[in-house]
Amino acid sequence: MKKKIVLRSLIGAPIGLTISFIMTLIISAIINKGEYYPVQPQLTALCGSELNAVMIQTVCSLIYGAAFGGASVIWEVEGWSLLKQTVMHCLVISTSSFPIAYCMYWMPHNLLGIAIYILIFFVIYFCIWLGLYFAMKKRIREFNNKVRTDFTAG
Repeated sequence: MKKKIVLRSLIGAPIGLTISFIMTLIISAIINKGEYYPVQPQLTALCGSELNAVMIQTVCSLIYGAAFGGASVIWEVEGWSLLKQTVMHCLVISTSSFPIAYCMYWMPHNLLGIAIYILIFFVIYFCIWLGLYFAMKKRIREFNNKVRTDFTAG
């Protein structure tokens, strides 16, 4: 299990960095001033330079991706109910996401900004979970139908 967590974390880290980079491109395109915005200005000010801010954000994006990758192993714990898996996965992801998002200034540093971030996080988490749940339910139904068909034909 530990080996699987480490392996998934190593796979997740570059994925987290890639997603972070793509998000900076999308944000820069949305701002549409012909410039690239790699980090939040507040982070640049805090770090003393844009280069320092980008390096810190890069490390945080790697950690973010590693946390998501490692947490995926939770879905394979056979002795746990779906509810327990969901709660544990959500806890791991949210407790790793929030500090990084806060420190990287991916949310305003006020109560409303934090509340909106948390709301958006859980809405997105729930939508993804729901989509995966129904997709898995469909695959199980199709598998069961195939087994029934194969069983009655044989």
